[in-house]
Amino acid sequence: MSIRVIKAGVLDSIQDAGRFGWQFLGVNPSGVMDRFSSEIANMLVGNDPGEVVIELHFPASIFLFEEPSLVAIAGADLSASVNGEPVPVLHPVLVNKGTVIQFHRYRSGARACLAIHGGIVADEWLGSRSTQLQVMAGGFHGRALRKDDQIDLKKNTFAPLDMGDKDFVILPWRADVNWRNESERGDVLYVLPGHEWDWITQESKDEVLSTPFTVTQQSDRMGYKLKNAPLILNRNDELISSPVSFGTIQLLPNGQLIILMADHQTAGGYPRIAHIISADHSKAAQLKAGDEIRFKKTGQHEAEKLFFKQQQHLHQLQNACKFRLEEFFGE
Repeated sequence: MSIRVIKAGVLDSIQDAGRFGWQFLGVNPSGVMDRFSSEIANMLVGNDPGEVVIELHFPASIFLFEEPSLVAIAGADLSASVNGEPVPVLHPVLVNKGTVIQFHRYRSGARACLAIHGGIVADEWLGSRSTQLQVMAGGFHGRALRKDDQIDLKKNTFAPLDMGDKDFVILPWRADVNWRNESERGDVLYVLPGHEWDWITQESKDEVLSTPFTVTQQSDRMGYKLKNAPLILNRNDELISSPVSFGTIQLLPNGQLIILMADHQTAGGYPRIAHIISADHSKAAQLKAGDEIRFKKTGQHEAEKLFFKQQQHLHQLQNACKFRLEEFFGE
C-alpha cells in the first residue's frame, strides 16, 4: 500500500511528535509543529495519537492514493478536495483507489496534518521518525517530499474498504477542537515570564502585554520573527548560552522578538523574556506571515490547568473516535 506525490508542495514533510532526550548533544526535538492537530488527525482514523503524519504547508503537495484508505486532515483548512470535490477538515474520509487529494487555498491556519489509517512507513533516527531537515535524517530520506516520491503505508487493520464506484465517503462525525470553551480572542497567546523578563524596562513590559505583534516573512519551522516597536533592555549583562524550548520568546539585539518553534536550536544566547504556555503551542503553530498576535501574562498554576484541560479533551476525543470507528466498521 502506498501513496504517490504527483506534485510537490513548498515544504511538506513526514513528522511525528518529536525527538526527545538528545538536546544535551545539540539535537533538537523537531517533530510536527502542531502536535494537538496531529493527534486529532490520528485519532480520527484510529491511529495511535503519536503516529506519523504528513505536515502540509501551502501550496501543498498533491497525492495519488494507490489503495483505498481512511484519511483525516486537521489543523489548517487548506480547501482540500478529492478528485476535485471538496472534503472537510476534522472528519474521517474514506478515499478510493486511484483518487487524488489536493489543496486549493488558505481558509484558516497555516499548517495541516494529513493522517492515514494504519500509519506511514518512515525512517527512524534517534527514536523518532520525524524529518530532521538540518541533518537530513528521519522521515522520508531526511528531506521534504518531492514529486514522484512513493510513500509506503502500514497495513490497514479495518475490514476491506469496499467503496464500489464512489471516489470518497465522508464519515458522519466531526472532531470538536474547541476544548477551551472560552470567549478569549483568537489572536491571544498566554505566556509565562522568562528568566530574563526583568531585563527589559517597565515600558517594554507594558509594550509586550498591550500591543499587537506582527509575524514577519522571516519566519519558518525554526522560529517566527515578530515586528513591533523595539523593546529596551535595562541592563547590559552578557548572557551565557542557556537552554531554550518550543515556545521560548527571545529578545534579539535589534529589540525585536522571535518565537522559537519545532526546529529551534537547543540553546541560545539571547534574553528569554517569556515562554508560550504548552496549551497554546497549537495556536502558535497555525500563525503565518502577516498575522497579528497579542501576549497575555499568566501564572504556572493557570498554565498547568489549561494543559490538563486540553489533554482531558484529547483523551475524551480519542475514546469517542475509537467507539465510532468500531461501530462503523463492525469490529
